[in-house]
Amino acid sequence: MLLFKLAFRNIFRQRRRSLLTAMSLTGGYVLCVFSFSMSEGSYSNAISFFIQDHTGHIQIHKDDYLRKPKIHKSIEAPEDISAILDASEQIESHTLRIFAPSLAYSETDNSPAQVIGIDLDRERTTTTLAAKISEGSYINSEIDGEGYYSAMIGAGIANNLNIGLGDELILISQGADGSIANDIYIVGAIVGDRRSSDRSTVFLPLAAAQEFLSMNDEVHEVSILLKDDGRARAEAEILQDLLPDLAVDPWQEVEATFYQSMQTDKQGNVIFMGIIVFIVFVGVMNTVLMSVLERTREFGVLKAIGTRPAKLALMITLETTMLASISVLLGLVLAIPLVLWFTYAGFALPEPMDVGGILMSHITGELSLYVFAAPLFLILGFAILISIPAGIRAAFNSPTEAMRSN
Repeated sequence: MLLFKLAFRNIFRQRRRSLLTAMSLTGGYVLCVFSFSMSEGSYSNAISFFIQDHTGHIQIHKDDYLRKPKIHKSIEAPEDISAILDASEQIESHTLRIFAPSLAYSETDNSPAQVIGIDLDRERTTTTLAAKISEGSYINSEIDGEGYYSAMIGAGIANNLNIGLGDELILISQGADGSIANDIYIVGAIVGDRRSSDRSTVFLPLAAAQEFLSMNDEVHEVSILLKDDGRARAEAEILQDLLPDLAVDPWQEVEATFYQSMQTDKQGNVIFMGIIVFIVFVGVMNTVLMSVLERTREFGVLKAIGTRPAKLALMITLETTMLASISVLLGLVLAIPLVLWFTYAGFALPEPMDVGGILMSHITGELSLYVFAAPLFLILGFAILISIPAGIRAAFNSPTEAMRSN
């Protein structure tokens, strides 16, 4: 207890030196927090963007449809699966989809297209499709007065076929029963632009797509959005036990290439984070060592009046630990509003940045316990680690030589 009081008194007695040390430690902590927030936020935002764009956290298919898609590999009685998913507390929402390649025609041109039949209401709550509409409005599943369904088309198809809102779109494909599927739809909305991933896609109401492809009430895919991003694998295993006749895959397997590229990017980012941590380490080391060296004469006097080497070393370690603790608490107060702004506002990049295949035009951080805790333990650990050899050096210095130093 006496050592604690002495260490605490020395911190306030040497105000100038303690202030400089605290500023260095606080600055190092804030720098680490910001770097960790930026790193984690970049990857989290890329994953969130990818998942909410179309993939979802979990997907359900028939057999090996995910790897070898065929129109006849369809899920029967999807309403039973929807009942199971709606009853789960871990699932935010889900949507049902049908896929088929087709040829799209207008009066003058033609273009290949990917037809996707979607449950309009569920798709709106599961993905960001509604937010990507650049012209028109989100369609409904009703037939108009002339007997036509509405369709949403990618901007690439609209450009290739030279059609727009209210124009007719002719689709030709192959039905699930082997027949030739063909029908006419009215363009109700245009999705994205000519650079979007949906530029060659035609979105139809689920009932219209089932009728078009002669699929009755069957679907090809169930995409699930979870409440907790980190439970994709665990929930996939639970659903697989409930649906043994179907293939249930987390997004890490559905988009294996994207996931692997993200992991590679993360490994490369370790070098960048290592440089940041090294800079902070050097700053902490320089501050602590200079603080000890400047007090060499003082330590010599303490030894001359009978202070034991072990107590002297322990006192230096306690001083450094207490000062580092005060500094990181101050840094925490400064870092919280900074990270809050960075998480919810962020800043726009002058040029889009590729993150694992996803173009990110806006950078935001991540607000999490890890972002604040990891730098806290790093700074405290560095300070304590460096103070130990410094304390040992001061403890075993000759009192005579120490008191002669300036």
